[in-house]
Amino acid sequence: MPPTLASLVHHSALKLTVRAGEGRLDVPVRWAHVSELADPVPYMEGGELLLITALKLDAEDPEAMRRYVRRLAGAGVVGLGFAVGVNYEETPKALVDAADEEGLPLLEVPRRTPFLAISKAVSAAIAADQYRAVTAGFAAQRELTRQAQTGGPEGLLAALASQVDGWAALYDASGAVVATAPEWAGRRAARLTGDVQKLRDRPAPASSVVGGPENEDRVELHTIGTGRRPRAALAVGTAAAPGTAERYAVHSAIALLTLTTERSRSLQAAEQRVGAAVLRMLLAGEPDHARAVAGDLYGELLDAPFRMMVAERVPVSASAALARAEARKGPPPVERPSAAALAATDTGDPLAVLADVVESAAARAGEAVLVVPEGERLVVLAADGGAAAAACGEYAAALETARAGIREKVPGGEEGELVVGLSAPAGPIAASAAYKQAEQALSVARRRGRVLVEHERMAAGSVLPLLADDAVRAFADGMLRPLYEHDATGRGDLVASLRAWLSKHGQWDAAAAELGVHRHTLRYRMRRVEEILGRSLDDPDVRMELWLALKAATTE
Repeated sequence: MPPTLASLVHHSALKLTVRAGEGRLDVPVRWAHVSELADPVPYMEGGELLLITALKLDAEDPEAMRRYVRRLAGAGVVGLGFAVGVNYEETPKALVDAADEEGLPLLEVPRRTPFLAISKAVSAAIAADQYRAVTAGFAAQRELTRQAQTGGPEGLLAALASQVDGWAALYDASGAVVATAPEWAGRRAARLTGDVQKLRDRPAPASSVVGGPENEDRVELHTIGTGRRPRAALAVGTAAAPGTAERYAVHSAIALLTLTTERSRSLQAAEQRVGAAVLRMLLAGEPDHARAVAGDLYGELLDAPFRMMVAERVPVSASAALARAEARKGPPPVERPSAAALAATDTGDPLAVLADVVESAAARAGEAVLVVPEGERLVVLAADGGAAAAACGEYAAALETARAGIREKVPGGEEGELVVGLSAPAGPIAASAAYKQAEQALSVARRRGRVLVEHERMAAGSVLPLLADDAVRAFADGMLRPLYEHDATGRGDLVASLRAWLSKHGQWDAAAAELGVHRHTLRYRMRRVEEILGRSLDDPDVRMELWLALKAATTE
């Protein structure tokens, strides 16, 4: 604790006597300052014990003393030391009454106690307090380091919460809560997700103080990591502003967490190289070799059903980028956004954001995930039905929602910054097929301007929606155009006749009955179709192409 007026009064060598303000002696003293100016206020910073002899003051004038003491109290002076036996043999009553009126502690200094002795006592007490703070800070640093080595981030947070007599929370790159200490702080930490997101948007390193509502704690937020994009964030909640020792503890925790995340980044890079080799072996149909290389790195991921995701960057026009930036400036949602929704507003590399989303979700769920960057692509292997796959879907949905408003501002819309193809569940033997499925789904997502397309839903649904593709429609238009031009002359209805004949599987009587014509008329029309197109209707491929062309022509 820093020195107080009470500690100076109890100092046996100083022999100070309290003349006023006995109830405020527990106020800390920042410094002891001597001034005989009639108005020393311009030279005060607050927290000082002012020492005077009233050399230039009329200390017996009640009104003058009231004005003098009032100015000192307003400037934050915590106490007044008056030396007797110099200009006055005893402390003037006017000064005592003025100090009583303002509640300013007034200490009488005997003649045998020089002001220098008081200044030295204050200085020695401040130095001792700072030494204790530094010593406590080093002790806290040792304890935090030990906990970080033995208990990981959770142990470090518990030690930090104990050191600051409050609570601490760690957030991942998406702004989701990773760990808290004590456990009761989880709900408090979750309410700060939006503040963490705002902090992440600032250049690193960044910090902020969140002043909670009445009767709620004071929270400091700090980014973790040395790169441009923070790897994590730390929240520290206390009842009041941290002291010197507590500040040492917080800074030590930030340094240790930064070292941990940077070391994790190096390990992650090595793991990605192993993951790339494992993926190549899986795609080459060598699951046994892949398991041998991976060892226990991916747990049971390579044995259980998994999903293959292939993500790709898509260029964005300047107009779309501007509209997206404007959309991000909209009002915050009423409900607390999810980690995936927050990630959807990130302005960084979309592939890096997606990797953070799936890796963070897998880490929180304690499941393995294989993430392999491939230039402008990202390949992810995640457990079917697991947290990582679910987080990818949630992120895509949030991104799709965010982009809906942007398309309204950009006529024609944009494909966005990220497209993802997701395979059906597969095992290690079928990894190559799963990769091909993910690429097919990615291609459809790219053409349709969607964020994510699942191959399983494509396979389970109708093929007709696929005919809405512009390329398919162009093919259909080119194939059927001669028939439409013929019908436009009013010399027959070849398109309707062809559709009816194909829908009845080439049955002449059934097709003719549907059209309300004689079967010989229908035969004549089909010969005209063959003559105009130069293709035989006896060829099943021709019939198939014509049927798909007719369906594409009527598909919205």
